[in-house]
Order: sequence, then C-alpha cells, then structure tokens
Amino acid sequence: MPRIHSMDLPRKVIVGQGVISQIGDICKDLGFKKNVLVFSGKNTMKIAGKHAIDSLENVSFDVVQMIVTRSDNENVLAAQRKIRKGVELVIGVGGGKVIDVSKLAAANERIPFISVPTAASHDGIASSRVSIKGSGPPQSTEAKTPVAIIADTHIIANAPSHLMISGCGDVIANATAVRDWEFAHKLKGEYYGYYAASLSGMCAKIIIDNANIIQKMKEKEETVRTVLEALISSGVAMCIAGSSRPASGSEHLFSHALDLIAPNCALHGEQCGVGTIMMMYLHGGPWEKIRDALRDIGAPTTAKELGLEDKLIIKALSIAHTIRDRFTILSENGLTPNAAEKLAKITRVIEY
Repeated sequence: MPRIHSMDLPRKVIVGQGVISQIGDICKDLGFKKNVLVFSGKNTMKIAGKHAIDSLENVSFDVVQMIVTRSDNENVLAAQRKIRKGVELVIGVGGGKVIDVSKLAAANERIPFISVPTAASHDGIASSRVSIKGSGPPQSTEAKTPVAIIADTHIIANAPSHLMISGCGDVIANATAVRDWEFAHKLKGEYYGYYAASLSGMCAKIIIDNANIIQKMKEKEETVRTVLEALISSGVAMCIAGSSRPASGSEHLFSHALDLIAPNCALHGEQCGVGTIMMMYLHGGPWEKIRDALRDIGAPTTAKELGLEDKLIIKALSIAHTIRDRFTILSENGLTPNAAEKLAKITRVIEY
C-alpha cells in the first residue's frame, strides 16, 4: 500500500515591526468574524496581549481572555472550558507554555489557532506539536498547525536575550535530529522525507554559520528576523514531515531526561544544545563546530553552565533512550553510566 502523506501548513506568516497592531485586520482577512479567545501569560499580557486585544476590538471582535500559568493538562482543560463558551478562533500571545496550551486546547475543540510569539525561544511557534507536562517528562503531542503566525520583531527584540539564545539551541539541535531520522530510515525502514530533512538541516546551518553575528547583534531586529525565520522554517519542516522527526532526536531525549530528573533547571533549547554536542559526537559528526557555535552565541556548553551537577548529565544520558519510543543513535540499549561519563568528558560537557 502506498504511504499517504498529509501536510498541514500555516496559511499566513507575518513577521515585522509593529505587526501585532494588525492582528484584527489579519483575522478579518482570514475570514473570522466575531468571537475570539486570547490566551497569554501574566507578563506577556501586559507586553503584547493587550495590544492584540485592542487591535481585535478596534475591528469589532468580541474578545475573551485567559491567563495561562503552566503548560500542563489542568491549564489545557481550563482553556477548553473557555472555548466551549462559544468562540470561533483561539490566539496564543506569549512564550512556549502559552502557545502550547492554547494550540492543544484549540485542536482538541477543533477550532483554528493563531500563534503570536513574544520571544524567539522555540520552534513550536509554527509546528503542530506541543509539549505538555504531566507526572513524567514533557510529552510531545500532535495538535494542529497554526492557521497563521504573527511575529512582532520589536516585541521579540526586547525579550530577555537568553530566550533567543535558547531558540538558537533548539534550531541547532536539528543537526542531530535529521541524522537520527536518517539513521532510523536506514536501520528500521522508517519514513524519511528528504525535503523536510534538508529544510531542517538548513535552518541549523544558518544559525551555526551566523553564530558570531547573532551574539554581537542579538538585540537588532534584523538578527531577530533571521532567528525567527529559522524557527518558523523548522516548525514548517515538521509540518511537512507530519511528525517532529526533523527537529527532535536523541538530543531532545536527553533534554527530556533532564526535565525528569532536574526540572526547571535550564531552558529547553539550552539543554538541547548541550545534547546536540554529545549526540553529534556519537554520530561521528563535527561536534566541535556545534560546541563552538553555541559558545559564540552565548549558549551553555557544559554541565556547570547549565547549572547541573555532573552526575545529572550522566544519569540523563543513561536513561534518555527510555523516554519515548523513537529510534535514535541511543537505541536499542542506550548508554551505560560509564559510557555516558566518557562521552560527556570527551566532549567537555563535564570536566575530567
């Protein structure tokens, strides 16, 4: 039987200074008419959410709002209860937890979702995937691709710089994710999309090749645009592939393992960046180039810079292969603690 492949892509992507003031008109252009639910965080509501609501109300939308506090099932269910009161569109204005909760709630209630990021911190701003916390590590779940992405470069340029650094780490992680994907294709016959993999790899290359520029000019809107376009393209690669494969491999398993044993220690993209150094070594690729690019950007490259004890890195490496059923360079049996320690020391993630 031939494989049926479905691609769900955003209808509109708008990136630029001040575009948050155009949200109302954009929603009208997309055919929406009346009731809108805007999700945001406590801080991002002040920074951007209110501007989005004003723009919507100026063109006669009835707007309901909700503050998202955590990216967990409780917040998703609360969001779904809000949606059931009668809205035709959900807009998520904020960071990763806001976008994930609003995206999944909208998907569960089968209504459209618009992504309005306030920081360039992750590639979920354009993908159909979400990461929701439960009793274990965050689980990557299929939701629905945003119908539109509206990214205001002025707002994002003024976000804390470590958020964009984390976003760069998340994109650089594509370098090993696509190697894991091809590895699974060759050894297990898993579907492999050459175009999606190439797009994802190009996103990583752009960030790696421009690492020095990003660090020196990270508050410039043109730099923000470059990182945003890489993040959005990474998300689109996942939409094309129909899975998170182009942007999530063994390096993400390492990061999820850290979330399990040392929650809230570092940002997702920072952890993935460190994971990419080590996974690239296992793949026999240019791990030093990955490390140097992360250093140039200002991202962590060691356990100490992540704020972690060496033993936690070793444990995360040892259990990473158990986090989810995904074939990577860490499969089938993972790394022993001794092998994990050796890997972390060779790549200077932990000290000899």
